[in-house]
Amino acid sequence: MIFAGKVLKFYDSLSAKMVDFEPIDKENIRMYVCGPTVYSRPHLGNARSFIFYDVLYRILKHIYPNVTYVRNITDVDDKIIAESEKTSISIAEITKNTISQFHQDTEKLGCLSPTVEPKATQHIDEMIKIIDKLLEKGYAYIKDGHVLFSVKTFDKYCILSKKNQEDLIAGARVEVENYKIDDGDFVLWKPVDANGFDTKFGYGRPGWHIECSAMAAKYLGDEFDIHGGGADLKFPHHDNEIAQSVCASGKNFAKYWIHNGFLLVDGEKMSKSLGNFITPYNLMENGVHPEIIRFSLLSASYSKPLDFTKKLIVDSEIAMKRFYTLLEKYDFTDDNFDIPPLAVDAILENLNTAKYIAIMHSLTHDIIYNRSEDGAKKTAFQLYSMGRLIGLFSSKPSDFLSSYNEKIDIPSEVLELAKMRKSAKNEKNFQLADEIKSKIKDYGYIIRDIDKNEYEITKIKN
Repeated sequence: MIFAGKVLKFYDSLSAKMVDFEPIDKENIRMYVCGPTVYSRPHLGNARSFIFYDVLYRILKHIYPNVTYVRNITDVDDKIIAESEKTSISIAEITKNTISQFHQDTEKLGCLSPTVEPKATQHIDEMIKIIDKLLEKGYAYIKDGHVLFSVKTFDKYCILSKKNQEDLIAGARVEVENYKIDDGDFVLWKPVDANGFDTKFGYGRPGWHIECSAMAAKYLGDEFDIHGGGADLKFPHHDNEIAQSVCASGKNFAKYWIHNGFLLVDGEKMSKSLGNFITPYNLMENGVHPEIIRFSLLSASYSKPLDFTKKLIVDSEIAMKRFYTLLEKYDFTDDNFDIPPLAVDAILENLNTAKYIAIMHSLTHDIIYNRSEDGAKKTAFQLYSMGRLIGLFSSKPSDFLSSYNEKIDIPSEVLELAKMRKSAKNEKNFQLADEIKSKIKDYGYIIRDIDKNEYEITKIKN
C-alpha cells in the first residue's frame, strides 16, 4: 500500500484553506464533477479539468476500497440549440456526435471512465421534484411562467465564491429580468416554444444549475464528499447548486469543493477570434501524441493558471521521449507500484503534479548514472510506477518512440510554404496560415510551431 498511513490534503474552496480529507464514509468515497456541455468538441481548458479530476480519481481509488465518481453530461442547453440552428443539424445528432467525440478524446488522453455519467435530459423528473420542494418550503416562486429561486431566502448565498450580491448586479454578473422579484434570483425552470419538456410547470426547459443538483443527489445522495469543476464555475453555477440543494434537502450537499485553474494560450485567454482556440483533437491530428498533451496539462499545479505554449509541448515531448527511452530497456508490465516517499508526499500535498513530475525528472539522472544494473532497474521501475499513477506510460515504449518521425530532407516547395505560413501568422492572418498548413499536409508533411520564430517539419508516417 503506497499510501498507507498517509493523508490526502487539498485546498477546499468552501473553507478557503488547505484541509485534510476526512470522508463521510471511508468505505465509499463519493465525488461529483461538472462534465461537458455537448455542443462542440472539448477544448484544452476542458481537457485540463478532466485530466486533473482523473488523477484525483486514481489517487482516491488507491487509498479507499470504493470510489463513486459521477461526471454529468449537459445535453440540454441554449448553446446546443444555437449550434443546431446555425448548422441545421438536429439537436439529437449534435449531442450524440459530440458525446462520442468527447469519449474518444478523453480515452486517448488516458482518462478512466467515471462510475456514472448521467445525462441531463434523462433526469427531468428528478429536477421537477427538487423544484417542488423549493416551492413548498418558500425558497422559490413562479412568475410569468418561470420558476425562480429567491436568493434572499438563503442567508448563506455565495458562501462558496464569497461574492457580494450588490457588487454582482452592479458588475452585470447576473441576468436582470422583469420577471424576477430580485435581480439576483436565478431560473429553475423557464418556458420555451420549442425544444422543451412537458411538465407540471408547463412546456419548458430546466435552468442550468438545477441539472447538477438533481444528478448529484440521485447518484451520491443529499450529502457527499467532493464536488469539482473549473474555477469559472464557482459563481454562479456552484453557488446556485449549493443554494438550491441545501434548501431543498436541509443537508450540506458537498463537504469539500475543489476548483482547477484557468488555461491560457501564449499568455492570452483562448478564443476563436484570436486564432488560439485549441482542442486536443487538433493537436493529435497534427502529430502530438496524447500522452504529451496529458503530461503538459499536468506540468503545473492544478489550482494555478497554466500557460499553454508551443515550448511547453516541445519540452513535454522531450521529457516523455527521455522517459520512454529509459524504460524501453526493461519493458515493465508489473501491476504493482513502487513510488519514492518524496513523490508520495508531493501528490498527497494538494495533488502537486508539478513537484511530482520534477521528482520523475530527477529519477532519470539516477537511472543513467547508477553503477548498479539492479539499482538502475529499481529506479526505472519507480519512474514507471510514478507515471502510471497519474495516467502516463500507457503505451509500449517501442510504440511510443516509433510514433515520432525523424527529421529528413524536406522538398523546397514545402520549405517555401513554411516561410509563407510564418509570415501569415506574424500578420495574424490565421485563416491563410491554416490553408498553407493544409497544403503542406497534402505534400505529406506536418508542420508544428516550437515558438513564435521556430517550427518543426516532419514527414507523415505511411
